[in-house]
Amino acid sequence: MKNCMDKIEIIGLRGIPDIKENDDIAEIICRKADEQGVGLREGDVIVIASKIVSKAEGRLVRLDEVEPSPFAVKIGEDMHKTPELVELILRESRKIVKMKFRHLIVETKHGFVCANAGIDRSNVAGERNIVALLPENPDESAKRIREGIKRRKNIEVAVIISDTFGRAWRRGHVNFAIGISGMKPIKDYRGTRDIYGYTLRITQMAVADELAAAAELAMGKSDRIPVVIIRGYDYPRGDGSSKELIYPEEKDLFR
Repeated sequence: MKNCMDKIEIIGLRGIPDIKENDDIAEIICRKADEQGVGLREGDVIVIASKIVSKAEGRLVRLDEVEPSPFAVKIGEDMHKTPELVELILRESRKIVKMKFRHLIVETKHGFVCANAGIDRSNVAGERNIVALLPENPDESAKRIREGIKRRKNIEVAVIISDTFGRAWRRGHVNFAIGISGMKPIKDYRGTRDIYGYTLRITQMAVADELAAAAELAMGKSDRIPVVIIRGYDYPRGDGSSKELIYPEEKDLFR
């Protein structure tokens, strides 16, 4: 594996239609990449906003069809949140991590620690009472899309499903990898030497998160570019999972 690249391209894929349930995202990506004249190449990284995966997998919910529990009603009153939304957050969570300043931080069923279990109203067509849940198994979603691209193009690519999370140490939001297929999410430099000959002992770079964050520069939040091709990055090949990026609770400094 090379240590550096001469050039990395970040290509926003335009023309992706409003995704509906059961749409074939792999087919749409292949077709739109050809129409845009960039195509898909061996070794590309395809970063996909989780929202369109949720739409394709039928993970949209109408809040007026949700019956909140008394516990959800109480939290809603305390946090000034819609009780139906709180109910969905609780259903999608393993545990509540923190409730403060109207923020409801939870550990999702996937193991992610984030606000509101990743449930989002933005970029969902229709009434304001429709929300999108995170994909049920983002790693499997990424795998299906990668395999769909391979069937159509006979090439190996990596697929990352991304979502926007806050960060414990920093202000502002960044896109993180929540689903991965075709690559290892961490590049491990332990045991290698730096330019001064010092042996690195703890450095592990979360390259899947770096790629997801880089892709957001082309996506934007309102530019209707939910798919980005990253070309020219020599990522660590292999079977990987987003779970490798999650600290176990006993090692988490913030819990």
